[in-house]
Amino acid sequence: MSRIDYFRDPEAPVANSVVPSVTAVVQDDDGRLLIIHRTDNDLWALPGGGHDIGERIGETAVREVEEETGIRVEVDGIVGLYTDPDHVLAYDDGEVRQQFSICFRAHPVGGTLRTSSESKEVRWIDPAELDGLDIHPSMLLRIRHGLDASRREPYIG
Repeated sequence: MSRIDYFRDPEAPVANSVVPSVTAVVQDDDGRLLIIHRTDNDLWALPGGGHDIGERIGETAVREVEEETGIRVEVDGIVGLYTDPDHVLAYDDGEVRQQFSICFRAHPVGGTLRTSSESKEVRWIDPAELDGLDIHPSMLLRIRHGLDASRREPYIG
């Protein structure tokens, strides 16, 4: 399924759903960031996805990172809550989803990089490489918040 991300776009369709989802800022011991090249919108992003019934939200983050990247993680904390109604995701099946994402901070505990049906490329990158990648502004905000070691409180917005 493909999607179009609309961000502060007056021509964006009206949202008709909200689905809790997660993303994870995962850094290794060398400070490299785990990112994926998504198949649905062709953008670089943090790994993540939708919350399933019967899961704790931290388990969703662990599951989604492993499903999309092959890397097993442990959650360390919350980066923030991203619920901007001016960011909607329009899917080709007619669903238009308002962003509702909880971004976690996590560290790797095992696994091997691999792609999935949702990630056509998976990389560990130096954060200095971010400017050279096509990343949605809302995702870049989460990444910047997650990499900012001086942040003491989660972002709420």
